[in-house]
Amino acid sequence: MQKPADTNRDNYDSIRGLAYPAGTKPRFDHLLIAEMVAPGSRVLDVGCGDGALLQLLTETKAVDGRGMELSRERVNACVTRGLSVIQGDADRDLADYPDQAFDYAILSLTIQATRYPKTVIENLLRIGRYAIVSFPNFGHWKIRAQLLLTGRMPMTENLPEPWYLSPDGHLCTIKDFIHLVGIADAEVEDAVAFNSSGGRIPIKNAWSLQNLMGEKAVFLLKRRH
Repeated sequence: MQKPADTNRDNYDSIRGLAYPAGTKPRFDHLLIAEMVAPGSRVLDVGCGDGALLQLLTETKAVDGRGMELSRERVNACVTRGLSVIQGDADRDLADYPDQAFDYAILSLTIQATRYPKTVIENLLRIGRYAIVSFPNFGHWKIRAQLLLTGRMPMTENLPEPWYLSPDGHLCTIKDFIHLVGIADAEVEDAVAFNSSGGRIPIKNAWSLQNLMGEKAVFLLKRRH
């Protein structure tokens, strides 16, 4: 059984320092996810987009990676990269995967767009020995300030669309997500909140501070025994 990788700054910096095609750079949540994944693991990336995270994990951690993506166009982009990706919907199709088929089941900046987040989390923890979930934090101070001062749904760099165009149906705060983890019969193995430049919120398990200062968060979860 693969154990989660040690999450240390040196590992993070070594991954961040890799060469990427001109004009591109990895997302900070992808770097943090790569830091959490043990080398040689079996990985399922749900909502994998164009396959950037799967490619990063393949190149830096030699994972046996698979992907699921709703968009046919993005599935084709993944296949062009040489990745093993199928078309599927996280809300419906995760139920078809067998128990413990992967070491890690990953959901990167996608949970807020699912219809049934609790069921999705439960399926990730059933399919994988660990689940890794990243999401934008609606409790960040800039969002709170916009809502207080304007009385309208906030728009930020992380939430760029107006509410009527956004695919995000279930935005949450870090505290909300921790509550969801509890009712999904899971526990937090590791968690990192970070800002737009990739800087981490330094105080571990200080949920109130992370909820206020973190623009996004990455959680490593396991099923409660």
